Amino acid sequence: MAANCSTGSATEPPGLETQWREIDNLNQQQLRAGDSWYLLDKRWFDQWKEYVHTGDQNSSSYPGKIDNTELYEDLDSYHLKERLSENEDFILVPAEAWHKLLSWYDLMDDQPPLERKVVDLPSTVKVEVYPVEIYLCLSSNLESTVTARFSRADKIHAIHQKIRQHFNVSENAESRLWMRSTDTSSERLRNLNMTVLDACLSSGMTVIMEIRNADGTWPTSRPQIMRNSADEDSYRGPPGVCGLTNLGNTCFMNSALQCLSNTPPLTEYFLMNLYLEELNFTNPLGMKGEIAEAYADVIKQMWSGRHYSVVPRVFKTKVGHFASQFLGYQQHDSQELLSFLLDGLHEDLNRVKKKEYIELKDADGRPDQEVAEEAWRNHLRRNDSVIVDTFHGLFKSTLVCPECNKVSVTFDPFCYLSVPLPVSKERVMEVFYVSLDPMAKPTQYRLIVPKAGRVIDLCTALSQATDVPPSQMAVADVFNHRFYRIYQADESLSCILDRDDIFVYQLNSGCMDQTDEEVILAVYMRERSHYRDYGSGSNSYSTSLFGHPLLMSVPRTQCTREDLYQLLLKRLVRYVRPLDPSEEVEEEEDEDEELYKAQTNGVSDDEGDEDSEEAGPSKKEEETQQSNQADGQNNGPLEASPSSEGEERAEEGESSSEPDRGSSTEEGQSACGSTDTNSQDATDGDQSACAEPSGKEEEDDEEEEEEEDGEEAATCAQANKRVPGRRHYTERRKKALFTIQAVNSNGTTERGMAEAGGSLSFSSQPYIAIDWDPDMKKKYYNENEAEKYIKHQSMDVPHQQTTVQLQECIELFTTVETLEEENPWYCPTCKRHQLATKKLDLWSLPEVLIIHLKRFSYTKYSREKLDTIVEFPLRNLDFSGFLLKKTTNSTEPPCRYDLIAVSNHYGGLRDGHYTSYAQNKDNGQWYYFDDSKVTYAREEQIVTSAAYLLFYQRQDKIRQPTVPPPVPSSTQPENHITSQTHDGVDGASSCVSMETD
Repeated sequence: MAANCSTGSATEPPGLETQWREIDNLNQQQLRAGDSWYLLDKRWFDQWKEYVHTGDQNSSSYPGKIDNTELYEDLDSYHLKERLSENEDFILVPAEAWHKLLSWYDLMDDQPPLERKVVDLPSTVKVEVYPVEIYLCLSSNLESTVTARFSRADKIHAIHQKIRQHFNVSENAESRLWMRSTDTSSERLRNLNMTVLDACLSSGMTVIMEIRNADGTWPTSRPQIMRNSADEDSYRGPPGVCGLTNLGNTCFMNSALQCLSNTPPLTEYFLMNLYLEELNFTNPLGMKGEIAEAYADVIKQMWSGRHYSVVPRVFKTKVGHFASQFLGYQQHDSQELLSFLLDGLHEDLNRVKKKEYIELKDADGRPDQEVAEEAWRNHLRRNDSVIVDTFHGLFKSTLVCPECNKVSVTFDPFCYLSVPLPVSKERVMEVFYVSLDPMAKPTQYRLIVPKAGRVIDLCTALSQATDVPPSQMAVADVFNHRFYRIYQADESLSCILDRDDIFVYQLNSGCMDQTDEEVILAVYMRERSHYRDYGSGSNSYSTSLFGHPLLMSVPRTQCTREDLYQLLLKRLVRYVRPLDPSEEVEEEEDEDEELYKAQTNGVSDDEGDEDSEEAGPSKKEEETQQSNQADGQNNGPLEASPSSEGEERAEEGESSSEPDRGSSTEEGQSACGSTDTNSQDATDGDQSACAEPSGKEEEDDEEEEEEEDGEEAATCAQANKRVPGRRHYTERRKKALFTIQAVNSNGTTERGMAEAGGSLSFSSQPYIAIDWDPDMKKKYYNENEAEKYIKHQSMDVPHQQTTVQLQECIELFTTVETLEEENPWYCPTCKRHQLATKKLDLWSLPEVLIIHLKRFSYTKYSREKLDTIVEFPLRNLDFSGFLLKKTTNSTEPPCRYDLIAVSNHYGGLRDGHYTSYAQNKDNGQWYYFDDSKVTYAREEQIVTSAAYLLFYQRQDKIRQPTVPPPVPSSTQPENHITSQTHDGVDGASSCVSMETD
């Protein structure tokens, strides 16, 4: 099956197995700087994989044209959506693979290919999905800007040339460039050979060209593009009470930096310039001191007391240099950034200049104290820095072989504790239930199901609320007006995410697992939009999905087209107005006029017989079409008309071109007294133009219809005066509200539907579309009613948020667990890998203890964010009950800690916003840091379900504040957590839009 290509470049694709093999082999290519790769919608690619793996060229999983619609912010500018994730939203394919797929399947009309270049960046080669998009302008007119995109590997010289070209600046004119960030502060771009990455240019910034005056002076000694910094120059505030500008999805970085900034021993180390003596420029594991220097610069600015906000652009760029995952402006995890930063600072400041090789020894029955001291000494022989002094502790790891009972004990250092949260064995799911009663509105239910359950468990829970047997339910994920997935009863619930819109449909009988007698039919709603194909001179149409799809059981074989049409009418009766008796028969002269115009291709009545007859298909063409229909290869719409003869003529009319509508049509309608003023195209569902009958058959039809029409026909005949050369075809037939088209699972590609003895023959999982003409949809389809649903009382029951104590999480951290199959332990006694039991225990704790609450749960089958409230103390967190190493004398440090900072995460798995709470070391006041905004915070606000990283300082190291806490100003806004704006969350809406009654 060759995909139609508007460019005419489509080729007949090879067999499905060959397609898969060719594309799979090409996708193994390595990235090379300068090569082009292309973004491809993940859903389309998954559909294609399913199609080629079925081995059936006529499968309903045929993906249709390549469709990247879901990757675009809008279809006007074709800008890529922000925060798209590779292998979740899109995949990358090399140019050769893209061109093969394009030649086989074509690209949706007007969509541009999403070509991206491979760039060679520090420490990595990667496809630059999001190039830097900046504004360009002249200093003489800052309002006139042009948007341009550059690779991070491009030189500033390329930007310089782009500005000259666009604004017609002479090559001889002397100029200089400035870059202005979002907070309007500007910097000079002096080195044109510097890369965009090295210059710290990011999307949303402006590059301004200033041109020297003819007299040799610059327009201003300090251009107007520079921010008036008088306010900031005169600003004096508490040191450390300083915001950080969001450079574009960098709230995760700002949150982690604020927590570290308010870690007293580390900040004092940098403020006192102690780091300068310990910079390690030769450590092969380090970053040549660049990370430490960039971090020191940020800290010094934040604690100068002269800035209400700092722009950490240089720091962000340095991080991207050495950790490619942080390149660009995607959302990341504050713990991920913190882990990299602590390790980077440690290696840049490592006092050990040359690391010696140390062979690790097993305990072999030796006392824990001896083994622990040996492990710590060995650690310090290779790792000695302010990070080790401040953040490193030691835990004991015990592994036991399940076969030979070999016990292996090691002591390992840690920089933070990642503690699990107690996970409930149940989950709450919200679903929309669609009853078999066509008059019943969908009902939204909140159900409690087993977290490790299957789809049948969801149906069982819903059955208890509806009294409908689970076997009569079909479960589907609805996305963008289509079925993203139809689930089987035995599938795991873990593949259903909380953000998915799940619909459960009641079926006629127990056929969730389809039978020989019945099949589940997927029904989409589509609206046709007509357009003129100027290449061929004919009219055609495109379709767009709307509304909510349906699942319904229909007979697999004993179902005619008319049966299907009537079934659909009954199913849609709540929001589709039926035809009145007076509307059920089309106006004969309307049809006559439309048919005549279609046949003559708009030729006037005077132009005679010859032109009129040429518009109809030949008898040979009619026979060919009938033959194709008998073979089940008809790709036209399933006309919802009672007569097969009318259906065939309607299908032939689908390819008719529609002429311009002249005044003669309106006059004819008026003369016939027509009340239907909707003008329909040749392809419309309620008036499909039919091919002209020929010979005796035509004459018989005309005579028969004229007899049936009676006086009304005579009136119309008088109005039209029977012009010579004009064919009159006056058949009365039922008007259809819509046409029915067999489609693929995406609802995009139209397919043929097999027939056997007048009945339709459905595939294993058939999909059809109900196609509406815009005028018919407006007149008969009630969109407001279709969107309504009812909330079941279960939705009113407040969701009980789980609360646990921090101590419970620490206990879980020290619980015995069995290793997973993907991570076995090699037993030295058995000489093979074993799924050993493992237990972690705390041995010694650092001065500053970072506790990472593992809210993001990732397994092979599921992903979720846990919004459990963890009750953590602000003071006197006692670890004495968790330490194996017992305090034996007064010289041992105590085990009590006080909270000094918290990194918060609001939102879900893929988007959200990071903020932080922190206590100022100088005045003891708590503050809330939300990017550049800083407000006072109260202690009772700190414990929330958003808490993600907890920073505790040991009490014996805490110094008393040196200045009194400030008195909050009445003009200072209070900090309300619920009012915070979340990156990518605020304003987001569900994919399913419905109205409640």
